[in-house]
Amino acid sequence: MLFDDAQQAIYLFDSETTSTPACYGECAAAWPPVLTTGPPQATGEARPELLGTTPRDDGSLQVTYAGHPLYYYAHEGPGQVLCHDVRDFGGTWLVVTPAGTAAP
Repeated sequence: MLFDDAQQAIYLFDSETTSTPACYGECAAAWPPVLTTGPPQATGEARPELLGTTPRDDGSLQVTYAGHPLYYYAHEGPGQVLCHDVRDFGGTWLVVTPAGTAAP
């Protein structure tokens, strides 16, 4: 599964079927978007060709992977995975594999 450089787990929201984010307000407070100010960088098993960005309503850039907007869970520490396969805000939150798919 994917982690950022601080070892925070990376999630996708299965309700989002395009690269356009739908998680705002209370949703984004619980599931903060993975943001960047420049081109995202792949490390480890992450595949650089699957990385991208999408604009958010406030003009910030959210990181995408295989077309999925990426998120953290706000109540996890480094190396923790507490919310894989959890239903919240009208969809299921799933960790992301290096292939760009949701983990089983």
